[in-house]
Parts: sequence; C-alpha cells; structure tokens
Amino acid sequence: MLTKVKSFGLLGIDGFLVEVESDTINGLPKFDVVGLGDTTVKEAKERIRFAIINSGFNYPQKKITINLAPADIKKEGANYDLAMAIGLLGASENSIQSALLFERNKDIVFIGELSLDGGVKKVKGVLPILISARKLGFKKFVIPKDNLAEAGFISGVEVFGVSSLKETIDFILGRKNLLPVEVKDYQSVVSTVNDGLDFCFVKGQAKAKRALEIAAAGGHNVIMIGPPGSGKSMLAKCFPSILPDMTFEEALEVTKIHSIAGELDYKKGIVSSRPFRTPHHTSSTVSLTGGGTFSKPGEISLAHNGVLYLDEFPEYSRHTIETLRQPLEDGVITVARSALTVTYPASFMLIASMNPCPCGNFGSKDRECKCTPHQIHKYLAKISGPILDRIDIHIEVDNVKFDDLRSDLQEESSETIKQRVDKARQIQIKRFSNFKNYCNAKMSVPATKKYCKLSQDCENLLRMAFEKLKLSARAHDRILKVARTIADLAGEENILPEHIAEAISFRSLDRKYL
Repeated sequence: MLTKVKSFGLLGIDGFLVEVESDTINGLPKFDVVGLGDTTVKEAKERIRFAIINSGFNYPQKKITINLAPADIKKEGANYDLAMAIGLLGASENSIQSALLFERNKDIVFIGELSLDGGVKKVKGVLPILISARKLGFKKFVIPKDNLAEAGFISGVEVFGVSSLKETIDFILGRKNLLPVEVKDYQSVVSTVNDGLDFCFVKGQAKAKRALEIAAAGGHNVIMIGPPGSGKSMLAKCFPSILPDMTFEEALEVTKIHSIAGELDYKKGIVSSRPFRTPHHTSSTVSLTGGGTFSKPGEISLAHNGVLYLDEFPEYSRHTIETLRQPLEDGVITVARSALTVTYPASFMLIASMNPCPCGNFGSKDRECKCTPHQIHKYLAKISGPILDRIDIHIEVDNVKFDDLRSDLQEESSETIKQRVDKARQIQIKRFSNFKNYCNAKMSVPATKKYCKLSQDCENLLRMAFEKLKLSARAHDRILKVARTIADLAGEENILPEHIAEAISFRSLDRKYL
C-alpha cells in the first residue's frame, strides 16, 4: 500500500514541504531511501527499523522504498525520521489498522528524529518550519516534546508534542488524547537582565558613553580606538543594557536563525533579548559569515537584530574584515556553496574596538608610543577605507585618570540612558511607519532626503567638513543619519547646526589615524 505523509525541510531560514512516499513490495528484504538525502537521511533506515521493532510493531520483511519529494532539493538532517516511520507503518500490510493510520495522518505534518528505542528527539529549525508551514495552510503538527517551547509562540496552529513513536501512533489512532501546546504571550518572557553590566560602573569616558547612547538610539555602527586598559571592552559589554527591547517580530526573526544553528535554549523557546556575539579574532571567515557544506548561519547572522562585537579589530584577517561590507550595507549575507546558495538576515550593529598601534599608545596623552611609523601604518592598514565608511561613529577612548577612578560620584545608570534611547526610538518607529526600517541608520536614500533636510547654516557646516576631511558620499549620508539621531535625542523636529557639528566630530578618526 502506497502512503504519503507530510514533513518539512529547511532551505536557509525558510521551510519547504517534503512529501514522504512509502511503499512495500514482495521480494528480498531491502530498505532504500531516495530523493536526494544526505548521509543523515540515508542512515535513517537503521534508526527507523530499530525504533519500529523496539516500539512493539511489526517490521515488514519486504522490499521497502521511501521517496522524499521533491527529489531535486537536497534534504539534510533527521527531521524526516518520524514521518518516514509513520509512512512505513501505514504502507505495511502487517501493520494494525494501517488504512486507518494513513487516513488520519494525511493532514498532519510530522517532524522529529527517532532514537533506536523508539523515542522522539528534538531537532533544529522547528520555529521557521512552523512559520513556513502555516503560510502554506497547514494547521496541525506533531513535533518532539522537547521542541514545544519554541512552538508555543506560533498562533493559528495546533502543535502536539510526542516523546515516542508508540505515543505518536496511539495519538493518530485515537488511543491517546494529547492537548495542543498553549500559545504564550511574548511580553511575559521578555528578558531585562543585563548580567550586572551597567554604565553606572564605568568611570569617566563621558564622550564615549554619549557616542554609544547615540549609536543605540539610531542603530549606528561604532568603532572605538584607544590604548589597552582604557575601558573599550567594558563599554562594549555595557552597550546591550541600553538597547531598546526587541519587538515580537524581531524576536521571531532572531529565534529562527538561532533555531537553525542549534543555539536556541529549548527551555525558553524564544530569544527575547538582543544577541551580543563576540567571536574571537582567530575565528575563520566561514564561522563569521556562515557556510560549510550546507551553508549554515555564522556569527554575522546570529547577531541579527543585535550586536556584533569585534575586539582587537585589526587582528582579524583582512579578508574576514572585508566580508563585513555586504551585511553592513544591505543587512543580509549571501552564502554561496557548491551544494546550496542561501541568503541570511544580518542586520546587526557593529561595535569594533582596536588599539591605535601594536604597542597601543599612539596618540595617547599620557603614554609614549614606541612603534615605528611603518609598524603603525602596517597595523592600521588592515582597516580599509570602505569599511570605515560603513561605520557611522568613531570614538577615541583615552586612559581614565586616577581621580575619576577613585571618585565617589555616581555615574548615570543604564536604565536612565535607556529611557532616552527608547524615547528616540519611538520617534523613529512613528516616523518610519510606512517603511521597512525601524531606526535612522537604516534610512534609504529617499527617506534620508525627506527626514534630513538642512538649514543654510547646516549646509555650510557640512560642506566645509566634506571638503576639508575629503569625505565620501557614503560618509556624507552617515553624518546626516547620525545628526538625525542626535536631533531625536534632543527632541528636535529639525536638524540644527550643533547636531551636525557633533555628528562630524564622530567622523574624524579615519583622517587622524589613517
């Protein structure tokens, strides 16, 4: 008897329907799986065989063929184990109530990996699969019980969790009643924990903190340059504590990527706080951009809607740094490999920190640099002009003075700064209600012209800076966007000369050092 059971695979961050066709005929016992499956899919026949036997069902001693359609799309992973086992039991003449089994599962999507004892294990990518399947009209799903947490945020569908193949069969045949997962309220799980990293513990560095506040308010990229021990890393680690909370739509996007990469906390089921990724400077280009045989998401995509912090920026390979060009400009990263080409979201805020020279003291007010001009040039040359052009705010961070460190003066807390950031972001959300972006840094050219109109005084100031600093067209637009954010923080409808002047002050770093 031919059976057809529905399952889903993953192509990038989107799911696609896979129809599992199973049939048995008389002949020498053999089990073939066709349909362009990877090694994991091919090995499923052994998992299925032992899972069926150890669950107390009869394993058909016939020639078995399972086809995963469409056959022209590569299938990978163990997502299809449960669907193949259901299809095989339905196709077997020896299976109890096989016709009823097939009839009742035809509208259910089955997802899950089988263990040899018949258990159903959790799999990657359940959230993006459910979202894609819902768009295609599917309403009923059977998934591993350990994946139920992430399924609890998808409304409009019935999702049932199972722990074994036998439990799945009993549910299909009506022998066991399972309740669908209850839909959760996202606001009840929003994380406000900042791991104790608060700007109130950062002594001095008023200008750096001001720059990071502007960056958080407008979604701007930042580079900090200064000697070792000046507090660059601490400033960067405190930065997430002033970022606005993620919306539910943003959280779903982030969770989809983390679920595919296998980095999702299955107990929480959703990523409720903005990602803060800190790959080491020895990380490979593939680990940063994504890739491998089947183009998995990398650190750039895992930082989507959050922060990518690159410490010791010049220590990364030149090639790795240059791969940031496309995602910084477009908010996506296209990973092309021989087996697959996919595009992952990569709209992140870049926070980079670096020393001004190998010894770290070039440009310092208090310490002497011992590097030669050639060493300094070679060190800084790793950061190209096009990359600097894509970084909106440049901050010089010098050593903190002793009196500032020992002062009992209470610094401004992250909560207070975040209130101003949230207020500025609300202005931008209202402003861009008809656009796809949520912040000033993502303004398109038409939006920049519309919302960054300048008075004659502002025009004269920007012209002078453009000609004197020999800025590029991209740098010109970045200054306008930063000035727009500064105006939003000040509650001003129009950009004023002081806003332009402050924005220009954050663009002089590349001219001073490079």
